[in-house]
Amino acid sequence: MSKFDKLTELRRALPLAAAALLLVAIALPMWRITLEAPQYPDGLFVELYAYPRLEGDVAETQGLNRYVGFYYPDPVYLDPNYDVSPNAIEVPEWSVGPLAFVAVAAAGVFVALAPTVHKLKLGLTCQLAGTITVFVTMFALIQYRLHQAGHSLDPDAPMRGIDGFTPPLLGTYEIANISGLAWFGPGGYLTLIAIALLVAAYAFRNSTATVGDVPTIVSYRLERTRTWIRNRRGRDDAPRPAADDADAEVSRDD
Repeated sequence: MSKFDKLTELRRALPLAAAALLLVAIALPMWRITLEAPQYPDGLFVELYAYPRLEGDVAETQGLNRYVGFYYPDPVYLDPNYDVSPNAIEVPEWSVGPLAFVAVAAAGVFVALAPTVHKLKLGLTCQLAGTITVFVTMFALIQYRLHQAGHSLDPDAPMRGIDGFTPPLLGTYEIANISGLAWFGPGGYLTLIAIALLVAAYAFRNSTATVGDVPTIVSYRLERTRTWIRNRRGRDDAPRPAADDADAEVSRDD
């Protein structure tokens, strides 16, 4: 089998595809926040990237945030495309966010080009574990920074007496008369797909199936699923013994 043919194996092709998706994800918004307030009945939105950049209704959302003393963070090492408040918390890791994506993508290429099957299997295992560790750590760190920002409200904000709060990385929240929803942006969805591809590559680590075998594999899996559902329904629909028969059986045993 030639080197090119080896790269068509799912256990090698999927990490390459995941690497490409992660690199594309850096250029797209990772996170999207929508806000609703009485003065903005149509709502506002802002999108955040893996590096210090915001898009959308940035000025308007900053105005709402200042109302309760909440500020977008200071990335420290890079100049963002928005005004940073002196009271903003410092989040220096935001400046190096893309490096995590590049590192995971580079690992995918390195694993896909492993010279032996043994090294390939080991690489797939290590990469999946490392990737999950990297993104879980990023998720936890971002959530901590949100907690930090929500509990560092400006005491001189126009609306005072607001208790500290923790905006969720994913989900809904309310503060004063402002409600928000945080969810994945396009880059976030691509990242999830990339992780799913790495999980699939690990699942195929002992298989030489190629990209061309995907239709057959999918058809086989679907047929097995349909068979399982039919068997399950058949067991559920099967007549059960009457209570009298069961009692009679117990009497005979006695």
